[in-house]
Amino acid sequence: MNGFHMAYMRVDLRTGESARIPIEAKILERVLGGVGLGSWLLHREAPVGVDPFAPEAPLVFAFSPLVGTGVTTSAKFAVVGKSPLTGGLCDALASSHFAIEGKRLGIDALVFVGECDEPSEWVNGILRPTQNWGRTARETAAALSKEGRVAAIGIAGENRVRYATISAEGRHAGRGGLGAIMGAKRLKAIVVSGDHDTVAAHSEEVERQARRLRDRARGDATAKYSEIGTIGNLLAFDRMGALPTRNFQESHFEGAEALSAERWQSDRKHRRASCADCTIGCEHRYGYKAPGGESKDVRIEYESLFALGPLCGVADPDLVLAAAAKCDALGLDTISAGATLAFAMECGERGELSGGPVFGDDPSEWLSLIATREGLGDFLAEGSRLMAESIGGDALSRAPQVKGLELPGYEPRTLQTMALGLAVGTRGADHNRSGAYEADFSEEANRLHGDARSVALAIESEDRAAVLDALVLCKFVRGAFDDLYDESATLLNAVAGTDADGAEIETIARRIVDLRKAFNIREGWQPEDDTLPARFLTEPIPNGPAKGVTLPRERLDFMIRSYNLGRGWTEVGWLPKEALRRLEVELDLEGLRSSIERSFPEGIIPE
Repeated sequence: MNGFHMAYMRVDLRTGESARIPIEAKILERVLGGVGLGSWLLHREAPVGVDPFAPEAPLVFAFSPLVGTGVTTSAKFAVVGKSPLTGGLCDALASSHFAIEGKRLGIDALVFVGECDEPSEWVNGILRPTQNWGRTARETAAALSKEGRVAAIGIAGENRVRYATISAEGRHAGRGGLGAIMGAKRLKAIVVSGDHDTVAAHSEEVERQARRLRDRARGDATAKYSEIGTIGNLLAFDRMGALPTRNFQESHFEGAEALSAERWQSDRKHRRASCADCTIGCEHRYGYKAPGGESKDVRIEYESLFALGPLCGVADPDLVLAAAAKCDALGLDTISAGATLAFAMECGERGELSGGPVFGDDPSEWLSLIATREGLGDFLAEGSRLMAESIGGDALSRAPQVKGLELPGYEPRTLQTMALGLAVGTRGADHNRSGAYEADFSEEANRLHGDARSVALAIESEDRAAVLDALVLCKFVRGAFDDLYDESATLLNAVAGTDADGAEIETIARRIVDLRKAFNIREGWQPEDDTLPARFLTEPIPNGPAKGVTLPRERLDFMIRSYNLGRGWTEVGWLPKEALRRLEVELDLEGLRSSIERSFPEGIIPE
């Protein structure tokens, strides 16, 4: 098939040897690339029950058929592995020229297994000792830039912080701690440079479709991202009572105005930038005075702003910008870092943790301790779930996480379609694999009272995200499609020479969701994992615009049951045996059912 190289490269870091392994066309037709291909490879390469930090644990870098075609926002890659934060499947995406050059190696994915004998870097097929251990990802990339495009970890990854990132050109595969897996493998950096172009089956049609998408991606569908960026959400969320504040104890922040995009654009130096092969230009950078008095600018997104600002009770813009810059330099996921700090702050208020941060503290000092695992930072580096389990009592009811992954910046009690998406997500609490908040902001759902309509919208949101993440395209371009499934099929056919239709693309989306769920079941998922922390199900919002709003446990349980049945699963969320058998046959995953059955003492998959 055009658009693919029909193979992946498996690198054994113990020996330094690489092998090019073919992938059948039928597999690529059924999972595409990105998170679909990465999930399939994880099933094939990961031993059942493997520890994420074990040498045998694979780390997958997966590309897509659209990489190298010039389609707007297509210069993205997916990283897939077993998360050290959740113990389940984690896929994270990043934009950069690394995706283009990685695919130009003549492969559709890179899979790293084993562990280096000493800190090393992999440069175009050669494994060698690195002189960059201890440097930031940016410094490492600068040192290696003459040899190709670079994906690297910072010191947080080196020290196996469970929410460490992988960085490429200042963009991050951020969630779930995949950078810690690189650190466990003593792999500081991956450098790629190739000469195999992506050849489209119908190049003129690809250009026509790409031009149409570019034009629409410069229009109203993406205007808000270009003009003000995602931080424009902060004031809107605050007015709705949907802005998580002080570890989700409140949903309205008195310092929101000072942190607003509107204030920053009038008061600060500001510039825009774009990712590789992107015509949207959503990256917004703001100037601030660094602690030493030096003027700097930093890229800031809503998720970083909420997590390091209101969630930690911080209203000083310079502190938030400095903390975001520190996370980038250290290689820390801003959401998990901010949420873990906020949890520690509340634990301190309750007398459950001594000597820790307090609400309103400058986050930067604590971020450095986390990345180096010094003092209390070693405890914070484990993430909020493991911290809560260690603290005991009812701490877990307040830990802001689902399946171990910290919650993004959406208050579940006032965005109840999103609440369902957070509870059932295979990656954990996540806003990119389930963009159900869009339904809550529309007239299609009652955001204060989730119901059957919310369930259908959450499933639809998850399926659409799976398609975008398999192609791989930026979520911000989703509004540029009239019909995502039909137009994705047209684009794929032009590149690959296939004859798929919209219904087949939707089936691929469902298959990818099933595939990820099957991996989690294999690794020990249980029905009780699909829920929200008890705080959201027992405590009404105490003040602000949404005062008194609740999300009763019975309502969430109803939505979860309806979601499972809507996906064709059992009421409590198991994949029926016929669904597992279908995955096994369709995707040539011999032994899928037996590997899952071995996860249960009775030797059978619960019905």
